[in-house]
Amino acid sequence: MPALRRGLAVLQVLAGRPAPMSATAIGRELGLARSTVYELLGELAAAGFAVHLPAERRWGLGLSSFEIGSAYLRGEPLERLGRPLVRRLAAVAAELDPAAGPTAHLGVLHGNQMLYLLKERGGRFGPTLVTDIGVRLPAPLTATGLSLLAASPAAQVRALFPDRSSFVSRTGTGPQTLGQLRSDLSATLERGWAVEHGRVSAGTASVASAAFDHQGRPLAAVGVTFRHVCDDDYCARNFAAFAEPARQAAAALTSAVAGRAPG
Repeated sequence: MPALRRGLAVLQVLAGRPAPMSATAIGRELGLARSTVYELLGELAAAGFAVHLPAERRWGLGLSSFEIGSAYLRGEPLERLGRPLVRRLAAVAAELDPAAGPTAHLGVLHGNQMLYLLKERGGRFGPTLVTDIGVRLPAPLTATGLSLLAASPAAQVRALFPDRSSFVSRTGTGPQTLGQLRSDLSATLERGWAVEHGRVSAGTASVASAAFDHQGRPLAAVGVTFRHVCDDDYCARNFAAFAEPARQAAAALTSAVAGRAPG
């Protein structure tokens, strides 16, 4: 039991920091011997709850930790709080452009994928979407995923996408390297919301914004997907019309979970 409590304490320290930590810093905060910390981290890493970043000589949360967190988020609290917000977002988006057939979503990161928890159509004649409840999609291809990754520490993004094999494509578009993903995330931060068009399905586009927990960490994303066809790489359509309601819905979710936006 003492070892279990110590291991959980290490996870709590890692979870409470915006960036990976050195074993020395972890030991100092918990008052543990360096050898004890390395032993705990080794066991946590073997189980996937921690990950070692050799180049930085630091440790961060592993994919198993994200899976545990996502399992909690898939529970009723987040869905219950988010459902009226997603329903309202779908209605607002439909009022803005009924012909676009907008659909609103709420999703969370599950490793390097987006897991969709809620879906609400804004009209009867929207495009057929693959983003149904329980569906997982590669996060870099989705606006919801980009909004959450853009708000995540750079080291976490690097751990989730260590090499080219981490990237996939559905329509021949989207990032295929960490450098390309970072470019997308920088543009997302500068814009204030995420956007994709044609990455998940041809003939559709999406915008999204992130909601945050009480420590200012990205918790979930709220987005809108709508019908859109663009023959050129550059698209002149003003997606901001849909993005602002999505941003407002994400801010309302942040408030509902007693969270705070970073900065």
